Amino acid sequence: MTTPITARDRAKAERSGAILRATAHLFAERGYNGVSLEDIGAAVGVSGPAVYRHFAGKQALLGAVLVEVSRDLVDGGSRVSAAATTPDERISALIAFHVDFALRHADVIRVHDSDVAHLAPADHSEVRRLQRAYIELWMDALAAVVDAGADELRLRVQACFGLINSTPHSTTSAARRHAATATVLAAMAESALRAVI
Repeated sequence: MTTPITARDRAKAERSGAILRATAHLFAERGYNGVSLEDIGAAVGVSGPAVYRHFAGKQALLGAVLVEVSRDLVDGGSRVSAAATTPDERISALIAFHVDFALRHADVIRVHDSDVAHLAPADHSEVRRLQRAYIELWMDALAAVVDAGADELRLRVQACFGLINSTPHSTTSAARRHAATATVLAAMAESALRAVI
């Protein structure tokens, strides 16, 4: 029997989500070392100490942001991969999923790129484990359409991620909202994955 979710539970979850979004944005803008708990609290309208009611501290916040997004990538990628009916459709679905993620979560990508070294050891291990699972999901899909060994498949997948994940650094927020940006990225990613040598 499941315990019913109360209004208080919902409010706490909403506040935690707001704190994580503010954390990602502030870390992306200023870097991990340039942000205090007071800054994060102020961004969501609470005091710095009040953040401790949701998270153990700044390093725990970084872990929550990066572990959560890594888990979301694995879960979402697995869903779209399982829903596809052909190998080509699976590749296209994974690309569309990751492009959408990169365009909607630019802050998180920037935080990962600059601040992953600040993760606690357990969170760092979990992020790496989830990243490996996500890469392997793509490698399995790509193996059905590209005749290559594991090392080359991994190279292609990681190069494709690099291309897509460069968008937070190479585009404006306005450009990321344009449908044409996603179309161009998806076409480039598909070409990169399937490049004939």
